[in-house]
Amino acid sequence: QVQLVESGGGLVQAGGSLRLSCAASGRAFSRYAMGWFRQAPGKEREFVAVISGQRNVIYYADSVKGRFTISRDNARNTVYLQMNSLKFEDTAVYYCAANDRLTTRNQYEYDFWGQGTQVTVSS
Repeated sequence: QVQLVESGGGLVQAGGSLRLSCAASGRAFSRYAMGWFRQAPGKEREFVAVISGQRNVIYYADSVKGRFTISRDNARNTVYLQMNSLKFEDTAVYYCAANDRLTTRNQYEYDFWGQGTQVTVSS
């Protein structure tokens, strides 16, 4: 069992930056691919970024490529999402998720989810 707790959300002006963190409890954190997803009001949850357990595979959604950076610290059981050049359309609840099988964009492959953290970008 893995428990995930996100933090770092908030209100920021367009063009600004935020860094989200996701702290994981449980064992063998480095076995898990860690993904970030987001859900805007009235929209379906969508993929943002994923990083493999050993950090050798990373994928981004096209909408955030070049602006967001995913990273992880396996010694601290934490995954990060550095978000730069934020846009109004990045406003959403951001979730981290874990699975121990695939480094994938597919949210249905993830077994464990955090409660989410709100990111609001003012235009």
